[in-house]
Amino acid sequence: MQQYWLMKSEPDECSIDDALAAPGATVPWTGVRNYQARNFMRDVMRVGDGVLFYHSSCPQPGIAGVARVASGTRPDPTQFDPGSPYFDPKSSPEKPRWLLLDVQALQKTRLIGLPELRAAPELADLQILQRGNRLSITPVSEDHWRFITEQLMR
Repeated sequence: MQQYWLMKSEPDECSIDDALAAPGATVPWTGVRNYQARNFMRDVMRVGDGVLFYHSSCPQPGIAGVARVASGTRPDPTQFDPGSPYFDPKSSPEKPRWLLLDVQALQKTRLIGLPELRAAPELADLQILQRGNRLSITPVSEDHWRFITEQLMR
């Protein structure tokens, strides 16, 4: 059964344009350093799942495109690189703590910002709109996915 996700990326690190320009329009989703988000990748996300590609930590955050999960998980090499901002000295190649998966960008959309998402009563319980939500990967219900892709993106 296909599932749906919202995945946040800082456009300075990897924007929807960067993903679309990558070979096969596919990028490794590195830098996840939250156990719940890691566990979503490891335990629940599957190849083919839908992804709302969300630009965060930028002047205009919002959904910028549609993608899909393109691989299973594997160790995130940035955790082993002392020069990386995602270096984790407690992680080792024998016992990696952090994972990544590949995401394939399918299309860029117009930016659907937080004010527009908040204005839709159909999205009132969308996890990204909940107070205190800071996860970089959140599940999206099929109803929310359909509303966003069929109503807001047209």
